[in-house]
Amino acid sequence: MSDERVVRQCSPTLAGIKTGNLFPCDDVLVYADIRKMNRKLVPKGLRMIPIRFRGMLLVYLYRPGRLEKDLQVPRARQILMERGYAPESEGRMVTQLVRRFGRGGGFPHEVGLFLGYPPEDVDAFIHRRLDACCVGCWKAFGNEEQARRKFTMFKKCTRTYCMLYEKGIPVEKLAVKEKGR
Repeated sequence: MSDERVVRQCSPTLAGIKTGNLFPCDDVLVYADIRKMNRKLVPKGLRMIPIRFRGMLLVYLYRPGRLEKDLQVPRARQILMERGYAPESEGRMVTQLVRRFGRGGGFPHEVGLFLGYPPEDVDAFIHRRLDACCVGCWKAFGNEEQARRKFTMFKKCTRTYCMLYEKGIPVEKLAVKEKGR
């Protein structure tokens, strides 16, 4: 897994404007790459972990501090409890998510909460209550204007970060340090 791939897949998370990103990875040396990437990014308040799903390897890059705040939102906690999570710590819930991926069942749709998607959209997606009002990096069901602004912001961030990386700025310099760390 190259630094370039992390920049292309995870720029909004590196920039601190998104909680997490999840992307497939088929590299043989991915575990060594993840350890190397964590040495670069953990001091910035980021963490990268591997997740197995149906023989495929997914990589989850996230900001634990931001995730903890996201999962404290009452609607997010309710969704997680309905899906069998024990909402203790952010780390414990990530462990529960990894187990859900590994069980061999369907894709755990609550993963949207771990990526920073609005709980209302995650709930509507899980229960298929509404038609999506727009689609970007997630299906938005509620506030279309806010979702479109975020989609645009994430795309602009990715373009900017890719350009900066191509100019020689390394991934660890692109990663914004989480406040309070």
